[in-house]
Amino acid sequence: MLTLDRLRALVAEGAVDTVEVSLTDMQGRLQGKRMSAEYFLDVVVPQETEACSYLLAVDVDMNTVAGYELSSWETGYGDFVLKPDLSTLRMIPWQPGTAGVLADVLWESGEPVPASPRQLLRRQLDRLAERGLVAYAGTELEFIVFNDTYEQAWERNYDGLTSANQYNVDYSMLGTARIEPLLRAIRNGMTGAGLYVESAKGECNPGQHEIAFRYADALTTCDNHSIYKTGAKNIAAQQGRSLTFMAKYDEREGNSCHIHLSLRSAADDAAVLAGDGEHGFSKVMEHFLAGQLAHARDLTLLYAPNINSYKRYARGSFAPTTVAWGRDNRTCSMRVVGHGRGLRVENRVPGGDVNPYLAVAGMIAAGLDGIDRELPLEPEFHGNAYGADRAQVPGNLRDAADLFAASDLAKSAFGEDVVAHYLNAARIEINAFEAAVTDWERRRGFERL
Repeated sequence: MLTLDRLRALVAEGAVDTVEVSLTDMQGRLQGKRMSAEYFLDVVVPQETEACSYLLAVDVDMNTVAGYELSSWETGYGDFVLKPDLSTLRMIPWQPGTAGVLADVLWESGEPVPASPRQLLRRQLDRLAERGLVAYAGTELEFIVFNDTYEQAWERNYDGLTSANQYNVDYSMLGTARIEPLLRAIRNGMTGAGLYVESAKGECNPGQHEIAFRYADALTTCDNHSIYKTGAKNIAAQQGRSLTFMAKYDEREGNSCHIHLSLRSAADDAAVLAGDGEHGFSKVMEHFLAGQLAHARDLTLLYAPNINSYKRYARGSFAPTTVAWGRDNRTCSMRVVGHGRGLRVENRVPGGDVNPYLAVAGMIAAGLDGIDRELPLEPEFHGNAYGADRAQVPGNLRDAADLFAASDLAKSAFGEDVVAHYLNAARIEINAFEAAVTDWERRRGFERL
Protein backbone atom coordinates (compact mmCIF):
# COMPACT_ATOMS: atom_id res chain seq x y z
CA MET A 1 0.00 0.00 0.00
CA LEU A 2 1.14 3.55 -0.72
CA THR A 3 0.86 6.85 1.05
CA LEU A 4 0.47 9.94 -1.06
CA ASP A 5 3.94 11.10 -0.05
CA ARG A 6 5.43 7.76 -1.08
CA LEU A 7 3.67 7.97 -4.44
CA ARG A 8 5.09 11.45 -4.99
CA ALA A 9 8.58 10.13 -4.25
CA LEU A 10 8.16 7.20 -6.67
CA VAL A 11 6.93 9.56 -9.37
CA ALA A 12 9.90 11.87 -8.80
CA GLU A 13 12.24 8.87 -9.07
CA GLY A 14 10.61 7.79 -12.34
CA ALA A 15 9.47 4.49 -10.81
CA VAL A 16 5.76 5.28 -11.31
CA ASP A 17 4.36 7.07 -14.35
CA THR A 18 0.73 5.86 -14.42
CA VAL A 19 -2.14 5.76 -11.93
CA GLU A 20 -5.28 3.70 -12.51
CA VAL A 21 -8.42 5.30 -11.04
CA SER A 22 -11.24 2.73 -10.89
CA LEU A 23 -14.79 2.27 -9.73
CA THR A 24 -16.56 -1.06 -9.37
CA ASP A 25 -19.55 -1.43 -11.68
CA MET A 26 -22.75 -3.42 -11.22
CA GLN A 27 -21.09 -6.56 -12.58
CA GLY A 28 -18.24 -6.25 -10.06
CA ARG A 29 -15.71 -5.15 -12.70
CA LEU A 30 -13.17 -2.36 -12.39
CA GLN A 31 -13.88 0.52 -14.79
CA GLY A 32 -12.03 3.81 -15.00
CA LYS A 33 -9.05 5.64 -16.46
CA ARG A 34 -5.30 5.36 -16.64
CA MET A 35 -3.79 8.75 -15.92
CA SER A 36 -0.35 10.20 -15.98
CA ALA A 37 0.95 10.13 -12.42
CA GLU A 38 1.77 13.82 -12.60
CA TYR A 39 -1.81 14.73 -13.58
CA PHE A 40 -3.19 12.47 -10.85
CA LEU A 41 -1.14 14.23 -8.19
CA ASP A 42 -1.62 17.75 -9.52
CA VAL A 43 -5.31 17.65 -10.47
CA VAL A 44 -7.18 14.50 -9.44
CA VAL A 45 -6.08 14.35 -5.81
CA PRO A 46 -7.20 17.93 -5.02
CA GLN A 47 -10.11 18.14 -7.48
CA GLU A 48 -11.27 14.53 -8.16
CA THR A 49 -12.22 13.33 -11.67
CA GLU A 50 -15.32 12.36 -13.63
CA ALA A 51 -16.69 9.42 -15.60
CA CYS A 52 -19.85 8.85 -17.61
CA SER A 53 -22.77 7.75 -15.45
CA TYR A 54 -23.59 5.06 -17.99
CA LEU A 55 -20.98 2.89 -16.24
CA LEU A 56 -23.75 2.00 -13.76
CA ALA A 57 -26.43 1.60 -16.43
CA VAL A 58 -25.13 -0.87 -19.01
CA ASP A 59 -25.22 -4.62 -19.49
CA VAL A 60 -22.28 -7.03 -19.51
CA ASP A 61 -21.49 -6.08 -23.12
CA MET A 62 -21.44 -2.37 -22.22
CA ASN A 63 -24.59 -1.77 -24.24
CA THR A 64 -26.68 1.26 -23.29
CA VAL A 65 -29.99 -0.23 -22.17
CA ALA A 66 -33.33 1.26 -21.19
CA GLY A 67 -35.02 1.38 -17.81
CA TYR A 68 -32.46 3.11 -15.58
CA GLU A 69 -33.47 6.31 -13.83
CA LEU A 70 -29.87 6.96 -12.84
CA SER A 71 -28.56 7.35 -16.39
CA SER A 72 -30.22 7.27 -19.82
CA TRP A 73 -30.61 9.04 -23.15
CA GLU A 74 -33.33 11.11 -21.49
CA THR A 75 -30.91 12.35 -18.83
CA GLY A 76 -28.17 12.95 -21.40
CA TYR A 77 -25.74 10.38 -19.97
CA GLY A 78 -23.97 12.99 -17.88
CA ASP A 79 -21.00 12.49 -15.58
CA PHE A 80 -20.64 11.56 -11.98
CA VAL A 81 -17.64 12.22 -9.77
CA LEU A 82 -14.94 9.68 -8.96
CA LYS A 83 -13.42 10.60 -5.62
CA PRO A 84 -10.24 8.57 -5.04
CA ASP A 85 -10.20 6.79 -1.70
CA LEU A 86 -6.53 7.33 -0.92
CA SER A 87 -6.59 4.55 1.69
CA THR A 88 -6.77 2.15 -1.29
CA LEU A 89 -3.70 3.59 -3.07
CA ARG A 90 -1.30 0.79 -3.98
CA MET A 91 1.17 -0.49 -6.53
CA ILE A 92 -0.15 -2.57 -9.43
CA PRO A 93 2.82 -4.92 -9.88
CA TRP A 94 1.53 -6.66 -13.01
CA GLN A 95 1.54 -3.33 -14.91
CA PRO A 96 4.96 -1.64 -15.19
CA GLY A 97 5.33 1.72 -13.49
CA THR A 98 1.72 1.70 -12.34
CA ALA A 99 -0.14 2.50 -9.14
CA GLY A 100 -3.88 2.16 -8.61
CA VAL A 101 -6.61 3.63 -6.46
CA LEU A 102 -10.31 2.87 -6.04
CA ALA A 103 -12.86 5.65 -6.10
CA ASP A 104 -16.14 6.40 -4.40
CA VAL A 105 -18.90 7.39 -6.82
CA LEU A 106 -20.61 10.69 -6.02
CA TRP A 107 -22.91 13.17 -7.64
CA GLU A 108 -21.56 16.66 -8.30
CA SER A 109 -23.30 17.76 -5.09
CA GLY A 110 -21.08 15.40 -3.11
CA GLU A 111 -23.93 13.00 -2.33
CA PRO A 112 -23.18 9.30 -2.89
CA VAL A 113 -24.66 7.57 -5.93
CA PRO A 114 -26.88 5.02 -4.11
CA ALA A 115 -26.71 2.31 -6.79
CA SER A 116 -22.91 2.32 -6.83
CA PRO A 117 -21.90 -1.02 -5.28
CA ARG A 118 -19.21 0.54 -3.11
CA GLN A 119 -21.57 3.23 -1.85
CA LEU A 120 -24.31 0.67 -1.25
CA LEU A 121 -21.98 -1.34 0.98
CA ARG A 122 -20.80 1.81 2.76
CA ARG A 123 -24.42 2.56 3.70
CA GLN A 124 -24.82 -0.86 5.34
CA LEU A 125 -21.52 -0.44 7.17
CA ASP A 126 -22.80 2.91 8.46
CA ARG A 127 -25.92 1.17 9.74
CA LEU A 128 -23.71 -1.30 11.59
CA ALA A 129 -21.65 1.55 13.02
CA GLU A 130 -24.82 3.17 14.38
CA ARG A 131 -25.20 0.03 16.50
CA GLY A 132 -21.54 0.00 17.55
CA LEU A 133 -20.60 -2.88 15.24
CA VAL A 134 -17.92 -3.52 12.62
CA ALA A 135 -18.08 -6.25 9.94
CA TYR A 136 -15.15 -8.44 8.92
CA ALA A 137 -15.32 -10.54 5.77
CA GLY A 138 -13.39 -13.01 3.68
CA THR A 139 -14.19 -14.23 0.16
CA GLU A 140 -13.07 -17.57 -1.31
CA LEU A 141 -13.02 -17.18 -5.07
CA GLU A 142 -12.54 -20.13 -7.46
CA PHE A 143 -11.54 -20.00 -11.12
CA ILE A 144 -10.78 -22.37 -14.02
CA VAL A 145 -7.55 -21.98 -15.99
CA PHE A 146 -7.17 -22.76 -19.70
CA ASN A 147 -4.07 -23.08 -21.88
CA ASP A 148 -5.74 -20.88 -24.49
CA THR A 149 -5.42 -17.11 -24.66
CA TYR A 150 -8.50 -14.93 -24.23
CA GLU A 151 -8.30 -14.09 -27.93
CA GLN A 152 -8.19 -17.77 -28.90
CA ALA A 153 -11.12 -18.50 -26.58
CA TRP A 154 -13.12 -15.72 -28.27
CA GLU A 155 -12.33 -17.01 -31.77
CA ARG A 156 -13.39 -20.53 -30.76
CA ASN A 157 -16.63 -19.24 -29.27
CA TYR A 158 -15.34 -20.50 -25.90
CA ASP A 159 -15.75 -24.10 -27.08
CA GLY A 160 -13.11 -26.84 -27.16
CA LEU A 161 -10.71 -25.05 -24.82
CA THR A 162 -7.85 -26.94 -23.16
CA SER A 163 -8.02 -27.03 -19.36
CA ALA A 164 -4.74 -26.44 -17.55
CA ASN A 165 -5.29 -29.76 -15.74
CA GLN A 166 -6.85 -32.87 -17.21
CA TYR A 167 -8.30 -34.31 -14.01
CA ASN A 168 -9.52 -33.45 -10.49
CA VAL A 169 -6.59 -31.81 -8.65
CA ASP A 170 -8.45 -30.98 -5.44
CA TYR A 171 -5.69 -30.57 -2.82
CA SER A 172 -3.21 -32.29 -5.18
CA MET A 173 0.35 -31.02 -4.79
CA LEU A 174 1.29 -32.68 -8.08
CA GLY A 175 -1.62 -31.27 -10.07
CA THR A 176 -1.24 -27.73 -8.75
CA ALA A 177 2.51 -27.80 -9.47
CA ARG A 178 1.61 -28.12 -13.16
CA ILE A 179 0.54 -24.48 -13.21
CA GLU A 180 2.46 -23.18 -10.21
CA PRO A 181 4.25 -20.54 -12.34
CA LEU A 182 0.87 -18.88 -12.97
CA LEU A 183 -0.43 -19.36 -9.42
CA ARG A 184 2.81 -18.03 -7.97
CA ALA A 185 2.73 -14.99 -10.24
CA ILE A 186 -0.81 -14.23 -9.10
CA ARG A 187 0.03 -14.72 -5.42
CA ASN A 188 3.12 -12.55 -5.60
CA GLY A 189 1.37 -9.93 -7.68
CA MET A 190 -1.41 -9.67 -5.13
CA THR A 191 1.10 -9.43 -2.29
CA GLY A 192 2.73 -6.54 -4.13
CA ALA A 193 -0.69 -4.90 -4.41
CA GLY A 194 -1.18 -5.01 -0.64
CA LEU A 195 -3.27 -8.17 -0.29
CA TYR A 196 -2.47 -10.78 2.37
CA VAL A 197 -2.22 -14.13 0.57
CA GLU A 198 -2.99 -17.21 2.63
CA SER A 199 -2.73 -20.17 0.26
CA ALA A 200 -3.54 -21.75 -3.08
CA LYS A 201 -5.13 -25.14 -3.70
CA GLY A 202 -6.59 -27.20 -6.49
CA GLU A 203 -10.31 -27.78 -6.89
CA CYS A 204 -12.53 -30.42 -8.47
CA ASN A 205 -13.15 -29.31 -12.05
CA PRO A 206 -10.17 -29.85 -14.40
CA GLY A 207 -8.09 -26.67 -14.32
CA GLN A 208 -9.97 -25.31 -11.31
CA HIS A 209 -8.06 -23.57 -8.51
CA GLU A 210 -8.54 -21.25 -5.57
CA ILE A 211 -6.27 -18.63 -4.03
CA ALA A 212 -7.34 -17.59 -0.55
CA PHE A 213 -6.68 -14.26 1.16
CA ARG A 214 -6.77 -13.28 4.81
CA TYR A 215 -9.98 -11.67 6.05
CA ALA A 216 -10.17 -7.92 6.63
CA ASP A 217 -12.80 -5.31 7.35
CA ALA A 218 -15.67 -5.78 4.92
CA LEU A 219 -14.94 -2.81 2.64
CA THR A 220 -11.25 -3.71 2.31
CA THR A 221 -12.11 -7.32 1.52
CA CYS A 222 -14.49 -6.29 -1.26
CA ASP A 223 -11.95 -3.81 -2.65
CA ASN A 224 -9.26 -6.51 -2.63
CA HIS A 225 -11.62 -9.02 -4.22
CA SER A 226 -12.22 -6.72 -7.20
CA ILE A 227 -8.52 -5.93 -7.62
CA TYR A 228 -7.61 -9.61 -7.41
CA LYS A 229 -10.21 -10.68 -9.94
CA THR A 230 -9.01 -8.11 -12.48
CA GLY A 231 -5.35 -8.71 -11.75
CA ALA A 232 -5.58 -12.49 -12.03
CA LYS A 233 -7.05 -12.18 -15.53
CA ASN A 234 -4.30 -9.75 -16.53
CA ILE A 235 -1.54 -12.01 -15.20
CA ALA A 236 -3.04 -15.07 -16.93
CA ALA A 237 -3.19 -13.15 -20.21
CA GLN A 238 0.45 -12.14 -19.85
CA GLN A 239 1.35 -15.84 -19.62
CA GLY A 240 -0.66 -16.75 -22.72
CA ARG A 241 -3.45 -18.34 -20.70
CA SER A 242 -6.99 -17.45 -19.72
CA LEU A 243 -9.10 -18.06 -16.65
CA THR A 244 -12.77 -17.68 -15.88
CA PHE A 245 -14.67 -16.89 -12.70
CA MET A 246 -18.08 -17.57 -14.27
CA ALA A 247 -20.32 -19.50 -11.92
CA LYS A 248 -20.81 -22.54 -14.17
CA TYR A 249 -18.48 -23.05 -17.13
CA ASP A 250 -19.57 -26.62 -17.91
CA GLU A 251 -21.61 -29.48 -16.50
CA ARG A 252 -19.07 -30.22 -13.78
CA GLU A 253 -18.44 -28.29 -10.56
CA GLY A 254 -18.99 -24.55 -10.79
CA ASN A 255 -16.88 -21.71 -9.43
CA SER A 256 -18.02 -20.71 -5.97
CA CYS A 257 -17.32 -17.62 -3.90
CA HIS A 258 -18.07 -18.51 -0.30
CA ILE A 259 -18.35 -15.37 1.82
CA HIS A 260 -17.37 -15.44 5.49
CA LEU A 261 -18.78 -12.70 7.70
CA SER A 262 -18.33 -11.88 11.39
CA LEU A 263 -18.99 -8.91 13.65
CA ARG A 264 -16.96 -7.13 16.32
CA SER A 265 -17.57 -4.29 18.73
CA ALA A 266 -16.45 -0.92 17.36
CA ALA A 267 -15.60 0.21 20.88
CA ASP A 268 -13.06 -2.43 21.89
CA ASP A 269 -12.76 -4.82 18.90
CA ALA A 270 -14.32 -7.61 20.96
CA ALA A 271 -16.04 -10.49 19.21
CA VAL A 272 -19.81 -10.24 19.56
CA LEU A 273 -20.96 -13.45 17.89
CA ALA A 274 -19.42 -15.86 20.40
CA GLY A 275 -21.13 -16.35 23.75
CA ASP A 276 -22.21 -18.82 26.38
CA GLY A 277 -25.35 -19.99 24.58
CA GLU A 278 -25.90 -23.21 22.66
CA HIS A 279 -23.10 -23.94 20.15
CA GLY A 280 -21.04 -21.20 21.81
CA PHE A 281 -23.30 -18.53 20.28
CA SER A 282 -24.26 -15.18 21.71
CA LYS A 283 -27.79 -13.84 21.32
CA VAL A 284 -26.43 -11.50 18.66
CA MET A 285 -25.13 -14.50 16.71
CA GLU A 286 -28.46 -16.31 16.99
CA HIS A 287 -30.38 -13.30 15.68
CA PHE A 288 -27.75 -12.49 13.04
CA LEU A 289 -27.82 -16.03 11.66
CA ALA A 290 -31.63 -16.15 11.84
CA GLY A 291 -31.67 -13.01 9.68
CA GLN A 292 -29.52 -14.72 7.06
CA LEU A 293 -31.99 -17.59 6.85
CA ALA A 294 -35.05 -15.35 6.88
CA HIS A 295 -33.78 -13.38 3.87
CA ALA A 296 -31.74 -15.99 2.01
CA ARG A 297 -34.35 -16.25 -0.73
CA ASP A 298 -35.40 -12.61 -1.15
CA LEU A 299 -31.76 -11.44 -1.30
CA THR A 300 -30.50 -14.21 -3.58
CA LEU A 301 -30.42 -11.72 -6.46
CA LEU A 302 -27.50 -10.02 -4.69
CA TYR A 303 -25.69 -13.36 -4.29
CA ALA A 304 -26.47 -14.77 -7.75
CA PRO A 305 -26.95 -11.87 -10.21
CA ASN A 306 -26.75 -13.63 -13.59
CA ILE A 307 -28.59 -16.27 -15.60
CA ASN A 308 -25.56 -18.56 -15.37
CA SER A 309 -25.34 -18.15 -11.58
CA TYR A 310 -28.23 -20.56 -11.06
CA LYS A 311 -26.66 -23.44 -12.99
CA ARG A 312 -24.45 -24.09 -9.92
CA TYR A 313 -27.35 -25.14 -7.72
CA ALA A 314 -27.42 -28.89 -8.23
CA ARG A 315 -27.71 -31.65 -5.66
CA GLY A 316 -24.41 -33.12 -4.55
CA SER A 317 -22.43 -30.35 -6.23
CA PHE A 318 -21.14 -28.56 -3.09
CA ALA A 319 -23.31 -25.63 -4.17
CA PRO A 320 -26.31 -25.23 -1.86
CA THR A 321 -29.92 -25.81 -2.84
CA THR A 322 -31.56 -25.70 0.61
CA VAL A 323 -32.03 -22.79 3.01
CA ALA A 324 -30.60 -24.21 6.24
CA TRP A 325 -27.72 -23.75 8.62
CA GLY A 326 -25.32 -26.26 10.10
CA ARG A 327 -22.03 -26.41 11.98
CA ASP A 328 -19.33 -27.24 9.43
CA ASN A 329 -21.96 -28.72 7.10
CA ARG A 330 -21.17 -28.04 3.45
CA THR A 331 -24.60 -29.15 2.27
CA CYS A 332 -26.26 -26.12 3.92
CA SER A 333 -26.56 -22.67 2.40
CA MET A 334 -25.29 -21.15 5.66
CA ARG A 335 -22.34 -22.98 7.21
CA VAL A 336 -21.13 -21.88 10.63
CA VAL A 337 -17.41 -22.32 11.24
CA GLY A 338 -14.83 -21.23 13.78
CA HIS A 339 -15.21 -20.54 17.46
CA GLY A 340 -14.61 -17.69 19.85
CA ARG A 341 -13.19 -14.71 18.01
CA GLY A 342 -13.17 -16.68 14.76
CA LEU A 343 -16.85 -17.65 14.90
CA ARG A 344 -18.48 -16.65 11.62
CA VAL A 345 -21.18 -17.36 9.05
CA GLU A 346 -20.14 -18.74 5.68
CA ASN A 347 -22.66 -17.95 2.95
CA ARG A 348 -22.23 -20.69 0.32
CA VAL A 349 -24.80 -19.31 -2.14
CA PRO A 350 -22.60 -16.88 -4.14
CA GLY A 351 -20.65 -18.01 -7.19
CA GLY A 352 -17.49 -16.67 -8.77
CA ASP A 353 -19.53 -14.12 -10.75
CA VAL A 354 -20.80 -12.36 -7.61
CA ASN A 355 -20.33 -8.66 -6.99
CA PRO A 356 -18.84 -8.82 -3.47
CA TYR A 357 -20.05 -5.35 -2.44
CA LEU A 358 -23.67 -6.27 -3.16
CA ALA A 359 -23.45 -9.69 -1.52
CA VAL A 360 -21.81 -8.46 1.68
CA ALA A 361 -24.26 -5.54 1.84
CA GLY A 362 -27.08 -8.07 1.56
CA MET A 363 -25.68 -10.23 4.35
CA ILE A 364 -25.29 -7.21 6.64
CA ALA A 365 -28.84 -6.02 5.91
CA ALA A 366 -30.22 -9.51 6.60
CA GLY A 367 -28.24 -9.88 9.80
CA LEU A 368 -29.26 -6.45 11.07
CA ASP A 369 -32.90 -7.29 10.48
CA GLY A 370 -32.45 -10.44 12.53
CA ILE A 371 -30.75 -8.48 15.32
CA ASP A 372 -33.23 -5.60 15.31
CA ARG A 373 -36.25 -7.91 15.37
CA GLU A 374 -34.56 -10.48 17.63
CA LEU A 375 -35.48 -13.30 15.26
CA PRO A 376 -35.26 -16.73 16.88
CA LEU A 377 -32.78 -19.20 15.41
CA GLU A 378 -34.15 -22.48 14.14
CA PRO A 379 -32.42 -25.72 15.23
CA GLU A 380 -29.20 -26.72 13.51
CA PHE A 381 -29.66 -28.94 10.47
CA HIS A 382 -27.91 -32.31 10.70
CA GLY A 383 -27.21 -34.58 7.76
CA ASN A 384 -27.61 -34.05 4.03
CA ALA A 385 -29.52 -30.83 3.34
CA TYR A 386 -29.81 -31.65 -0.38
CA GLY A 387 -32.60 -34.09 0.37
CA ALA A 388 -34.39 -31.96 2.95
CA ASP A 389 -38.02 -30.95 2.54
CA ARG A 390 -37.35 -27.28 3.24
CA ALA A 391 -37.31 -23.92 1.50
CA GLN A 392 -35.02 -23.92 -1.52
CA VAL A 393 -32.61 -21.39 -2.96
CA PRO A 394 -34.36 -19.83 -6.02
CA GLY A 395 -33.63 -21.93 -9.07
CA ASN A 396 -33.47 -19.18 -11.67
CA LEU A 397 -32.91 -15.45 -12.06
CA ARG A 398 -36.56 -14.64 -12.73
CA ASP A 399 -37.71 -16.17 -9.43
CA ALA A 400 -34.89 -14.43 -7.55
CA ALA A 401 -35.84 -11.08 -9.10
CA ASP A 402 -39.49 -11.56 -8.16
CA LEU A 403 -38.52 -12.30 -4.56
CA PHE A 404 -36.23 -9.26 -4.45
CA ALA A 405 -38.99 -7.06 -5.88
CA ALA A 406 -41.35 -8.14 -3.10
CA SER A 407 -38.78 -7.79 -0.31
CA ASP A 408 -39.68 -5.18 2.30
CA LEU A 409 -36.19 -5.55 3.74
CA ALA A 410 -34.52 -4.71 0.42
CA LYS A 411 -36.62 -1.57 0.05
CA SER A 412 -36.02 -0.38 3.59
CA ALA A 413 -32.31 -1.23 3.73
CA PHE A 414 -31.25 -0.14 0.25
CA GLY A 415 -34.01 2.20 -0.91
CA GLU A 416 -36.68 1.69 -3.54
CA ASP A 417 -34.53 3.42 -6.17
CA VAL A 418 -31.70 0.93 -5.64
CA VAL A 419 -34.11 -2.01 -5.72
CA ALA A 420 -35.57 -0.74 -9.00
CA HIS A 421 -32.06 -0.27 -10.42
CA TYR A 422 -30.95 -3.85 -9.80
CA LEU A 423 -34.31 -5.30 -10.81
CA ASN A 424 -33.85 -3.56 -14.15
CA ALA A 425 -30.41 -5.17 -14.45
CA ALA A 426 -32.01 -8.58 -13.85
CA ARG A 427 -34.75 -7.93 -16.42
CA ILE A 428 -32.15 -6.96 -19.01
CA GLU A 429 -30.18 -10.14 -18.35
CA ILE A 430 -33.33 -12.28 -18.61
CA ASN A 431 -34.48 -10.61 -21.83
CA ALA A 432 -31.03 -10.98 -23.42
CA PHE A 433 -30.93 -14.68 -22.57
CA GLU A 434 -34.44 -15.36 -23.80
CA ALA A 435 -33.61 -13.68 -27.13
CA ALA A 436 -30.48 -15.80 -27.64
CA VAL A 437 -30.30 -19.06 -29.59
CA THR A 438 -27.84 -21.38 -27.86
CA ASP A 439 -25.50 -24.06 -29.18
CA TRP A 440 -27.56 -26.59 -27.22
CA GLU A 441 -30.67 -25.65 -29.21
CA ARG A 442 -28.83 -25.94 -32.52
CA ARG A 443 -27.36 -29.33 -31.67
CA ARG A 444 -30.73 -30.60 -30.47
CA GLY A 445 -32.90 -29.25 -33.24
CA PHE A 446 -30.92 -28.57 -36.42
CA GLU A 447 -31.48 -32.00 -37.95
CA ARG A 448 -33.65 -34.00 -35.60
CA LEU A 449 -36.58 -31.64 -35.09
